Amino acid sequence: MEQTHIIDLRVRNHPGVMSHITGLFARRAFNLEAILCVPVSGNDESRMLLLVNDTPKLEQIERQLAKLHDVLAVRQRTDLPSDYFERLGKSI
Repeated sequence: MEQTHIIDLRVRNHPGVMSHITGLFARRAFNLEAILCVPVSGNDESRMLLLVNDTPKLEQIERQLAKLHDVLAVRQRTDLPSDYFERLGKSI
């Protein structure tokens, strides 16, 4: 099993934002293993958690995400366990 990372994005909340973010990954042939998106801050912003496989391209993708107009913050969530999405899926 490949090592995974969780990327935490704070984004503007309006139509098309998720499409822009997932499009960036698709154009680079980089798979998203899981996505969680919830509105915050009175629905003006959303938090997105992205589960991605470890790759040398990860730092470059994080820099490119940070350049997107609707992305307000990018950080890796090393404090979340690697099975976070799996456990979340079992609780639904």
